[in-house]
Amino acid sequence: MAPYQFIERASPFNSKGGATLPIFAVTPAHIETGTIDPIALDWARKAGYKAESGSLLLIPTEEGHLGGALFGLGSNPSEQPFLTGKLARGLPAGDWHIETAPLTANRLSLGFGLGSYRFERYKSEKATPPTLMIPRDADAADIKRQLAGVFLARDLINTPTNDMGPEQLEAAFRALAEHYKAEMSVIIGDDLLKENFPLVHTVGRASADAPRLLELRWGKKGHRRITLVGKGVCFDTGGLDIKPASSMLLMKKDMGGAANVMGLALMIMDAKLKVDLRVIIPVVENSISSNAFRPGDIYKSRKGLTVQIDNTDAEGRLILADALSYADEEAPDLMVDMATLTGAARVALGPDLPPFFTDDNDLARDLTEASLETDDPLWRMPLHMGYDKDIRAKFADITNAPSGGMAGSITAALFLKRFVTKTPSWVHFDIYGWAQTERPHSPGGGEAQAIRALYHHIRQSVR
Repeated sequence: MAPYQFIERASPFNSKGGATLPIFAVTPAHIETGTIDPIALDWARKAGYKAESGSLLLIPTEEGHLGGALFGLGSNPSEQPFLTGKLARGLPAGDWHIETAPLTANRLSLGFGLGSYRFERYKSEKATPPTLMIPRDADAADIKRQLAGVFLARDLINTPTNDMGPEQLEAAFRALAEHYKAEMSVIIGDDLLKENFPLVHTVGRASADAPRLLELRWGKKGHRRITLVGKGVCFDTGGLDIKPASSMLLMKKDMGGAANVMGLALMIMDAKLKVDLRVIIPVVENSISSNAFRPGDIYKSRKGLTVQIDNTDAEGRLILADALSYADEEAPDLMVDMATLTGAARVALGPDLPPFFTDDNDLARDLTEASLETDDPLWRMPLHMGYDKDIRAKFADITNAPSGGMAGSITAALFLKRFVTKTPSWVHFDIYGWAQTERPHSPGGGEAQAIRALYHHIRQSVR
């Protein structure tokens, strides 16, 4: 069974063997010492080609036809492990294979695949991309699985809210569950109050598209219990504390936590890992209407803690509070939550390095190792309990928006920590979910963050 696709697209890979054109991935040393194909070397020297990082030189045949390509890796190829992603956007259409490269087969294939991503759902003209043959010593099935998870996250984030509101996100979640024969349930609208999810209802009730809680179960009882929770704010106006127009431009990505959790769940299910998987996604649109929640309101959470609303634009932690409480009631072996939660995380680490927070030092070490092994960057940040006093409220147990503007990503994590009291191992990821500029492995736009590292960690933990 092929991995699930939200948007059907052709594979970036081919299996045509001898019918493909060669790519010589080289460093400057290869050119200097002449240790590549003689015809390619002669053409490179005549063209003054220096094999600089990411450079591409097409090679003609004696008859003047396209005969292959030289691709520069620079002097230190390990600095950009997914540099081959540039080939997916730079090569002319056709079927190609890597002839020589000082890179692992998995890295060069995964890099090409990541770089091949295009979001063309709304384009009237679609490009014809090149394809690459996966080397025999690469794990083709796992490469395709990881690409499917990354592409799902990117597709969901890139889709504008008019086509990715709560109802459409539920449909994508349901399709994913059906593809892998997982159990799926949903609680919608006022039923959230009946089932004790008051904060999810509060944040989403002003939207014409009703708030909901999505849940998926897959795997076998008795295996390691893993629960994934993702923030699903399909659009965030800021509520009555409305955002300026410039800050709303990317708010379609505020369901990036949900998108990434779904991409990770795809990888886990497609690999048939021996886990007892549960996925919980609270889904809302933070809109403005006569029944929108207000600054100064106080609401009781599912856990019983009361929350004072000091800013309606700090809505993500509210819906996560109910979802985390619900997940925590079963005390899974590992709980992971992912959310586009704070701008403070981006101020601290920028858009490409998502922080994670956990009290589990062994888990933190394992995730750091997984990050390095997969080239999926992460950075641990402290759950500094000295700041816990900042989330206390005057008229309620806690506030959703501490004053002062200091340590915003830490206080948000500490807020969430209040709702996880039974689970022995919990980690919170404050992701951005967006690539601001084109990179070798990404054309820019919606982005998967941390899920390849998480997949690697989970896969290693259940072997």
